[in-house]
Amino acid sequence: MCICTCLKELFNKNLHNSLEITESKMATLTVPPVLTSPRDDAQALYRAFKGFGCDTAAVINILAHRNAMQRALIEQEYKNIYSEELTKRLASELRGDIERAILLWMPDPAVRDATVVRKALSGDVIDLKAATEVICSRTSTQIQHFKQIYHAKFHAYLEHDIEYQASGDLKKLLLAYASAPRYEGPEVDRGLAEQDAKSLYKAGEKKLGTDEDTFIRIFAERSRAQLAAISSAYHSMYGNSLKKAVKRETSGNFELGLLTILQCAENPGRYFAKMLRKAMKGMGTDDKTLTRVIVTRAEIDLQYIKAEYQKKYGKSLNDAVQSETSSHYRTFLLALLGATHR
Repeated sequence: MCICTCLKELFNKNLHNSLEITESKMATLTVPPVLTSPRDDAQALYRAFKGFGCDTAAVINILAHRNAMQRALIEQEYKNIYSEELTKRLASELRGDIERAILLWMPDPAVRDATVVRKALSGDVIDLKAATEVICSRTSTQIQHFKQIYHAKFHAYLEHDIEYQASGDLKKLLLAYASAPRYEGPEVDRGLAEQDAKSLYKAGEKKLGTDEDTFIRIFAERSRAQLAAISSAYHSMYGNSLKKAVKRETSGNFELGLLTILQCAENPGRYFAKMLRKAMKGMGTDDKTLTRVIVTRAEIDLQYIKAEYQKKYGKSLNDAVQSETSSHYRTFLLALLGATHR
């Protein structure tokens, strides 16, 4: 099978997955009840590019209100009509934060994850933090999807890039987490949860030094529901949270990876709310993280994240983004957050 056919099959498979994701009740993406055709959208985008300067507001008005399947169809139509890649044209017309945000928004989730991780592991600046956050916050199924895309699109294996760029316990964790198949249902084994809690206590708080391999094995192999049960058992048995134990026993990106896995098992909405708060706190804004979280969760669970943000910080996420961003970049992010025009 040629690489083009392989990519096309993966692309279509992931479009189907993306369409299912978009239908999530926790998505914030708003799609007009009556849509123009992908062809009309492609032509409207072309008109927005013509003349002196780009009509960025028109670009946002279309693309920020189309789901993954619709965006892919617009891209196909644009190429058919104008013999040009829409993403290349967007890259040449837009600048700065809005360019990065829209280009990140265009692919379906699996292609986007593969692209973000590949750039983090092979770009001009290696960003192990970003790679760790993406890999460790995804389900086993999502990782398998984006690993296939990773190989087809970049002619590289995710595991090889991890081997080359990461080291020590972080490398072991990422390799184990990216390859271990995990159950994704709600059932848990309480007896095993207590046994694992005991193993983690012996590997960490009970001993001098830390047995990192035990943490890696349990965190990489257990389902989210099971890990949440382990965390609950740990607290009941030892009067201390597993999260605090991880913080005390580990450090750096290894700690980040374990905490990401744990927090996404217990409450993914709260985890991403905390990431967003951290990105906007203090002097300056970490726009890369802000963009990545909003763009990657808009078609999945951003409603849930918004609710957790409001509950934890007493301020709406929309208001926080409104005060920390500006211009077309602000308009685009607020559109993905489901905000009405302000």
